[in-house]
Amino acid sequence: MELVIPELSIVALIGESSSAKLNFISEYFHKSEMITIGELEVKGSTTLEEGKLVGIELSQLDETSHIEIVRMGKKYHCMPVAIIFNPQSLIHQLNKKRENKNENNNKRIGKKRYAICDIETYFKQKGYKKVYILNDKDAIQNVWVKRTKLMNNKKDIHGPFDIIGDIHGCYDEFCELLKKLGYVVDVVNCTAYSPTNRVLVLVGDLVDRGPKIVKVLKLVMAMVKEGKAYCVRGNHDGKLERKLKGSNVQVMHGLEKTLEELEKESEAFKQKVKEFLEGLPSHYVFDEGKLVVAHAGLRENLQGRESSVIRDLAMFGETTGKVDEFGLPIRLNWSEHYKGSALVVYGHTPHLQARIINHTINVDTGCVYGGKLTAYRYPEGELVEVKAKEVYYTSVRPLFDFI
Repeated sequence: MELVIPELSIVALIGESSSAKLNFISEYFHKSEMITIGELEVKGSTTLEEGKLVGIELSQLDETSHIEIVRMGKKYHCMPVAIIFNPQSLIHQLNKKRENKNENNNKRIGKKRYAICDIETYFKQKGYKKVYILNDKDAIQNVWVKRTKLMNNKKDIHGPFDIIGDIHGCYDEFCELLKKLGYVVDVVNCTAYSPTNRVLVLVGDLVDRGPKIVKVLKLVMAMVKEGKAYCVRGNHDGKLERKLKGSNVQVMHGLEKTLEELEKESEAFKQKVKEFLEGLPSHYVFDEGKLVVAHAGLRENLQGRESSVIRDLAMFGETTGKVDEFGLPIRLNWSEHYKGSALVVYGHTPHLQARIINHTINVDTGCVYGGKLTAYRYPEGELVEVKAKEVYYTSVRPLFDFI
């Protein structure tokens, strides 16, 4: 049996101490990773902040400890994992607690007693995202732990990169820009590659508003599948994914154009699009942490982590909670306060020109609104652009207001 544990997680090893449990911990967890529950607030905080795994041995069923572990997981955007050793003892504790509760209330709260099949549900209800149960000594001895990189961890990919801003269905401009960057492009069959092995990275928002959305999807999906490109999730991509999964979303802001094009495609293709969008991460960290790509940008303390909060921030950016005179969210300019060592390349908010602020660069230059499609070449630091062939979609807020 294989226990899969994310490289950045907080792991609770729960159950009565035994030689088998201690040997397991010794084999799969370094001494520097293991702390006591009493050290979680200080030492655990420091370790998690540094992006390292934390392991905690718990011999007893302690509600307060579980609350603290899950709280720290949320605070530092890392996954709480529970490994349960010899669950029979925990079942006994749970049933004893239930009996005591019944006696204190002088009535039967519930007749059902906990069994092994209830343990996973119990710990998931406490907030653990993964729960592994090792029933006995043989089970402990016949498992191995596999530590996995987070989906966003591409630190071993060094480029060189071509990072392209929001495409929004502008297929002709996309192909023109790729050719200008030196890629060999088959416009008809929606394929492309770099003869010099450059790596293409898309900042998201492939869909909606533009004239050839399906062709953009086909080209990007093919390149990602072949390992020639990477793409992060944009807010429009996320909305399309939810629609394809059957969620009730408002068909507006260009989504109607995407759905109209997809209606002409096969169910098999639509399924592939859904699976592709589901697999897009919130952001990528490349080149030993020197380069971060996120649709709407990402503050330094959130880079290389993953959670629903980070996914939303990376897709939508930080806002004040208010709207402007056009009815659009007022966004906080996080880049003005950015002090991270990684270069962050992003899009989402269109401007007439690529904007470089501190160690960040916004490459959304509003192609679908009649602006340009822009690529940033890393590590060269060069901008390459092509002009939009026409205005495909009228922005609610004039493009020059984004300067």
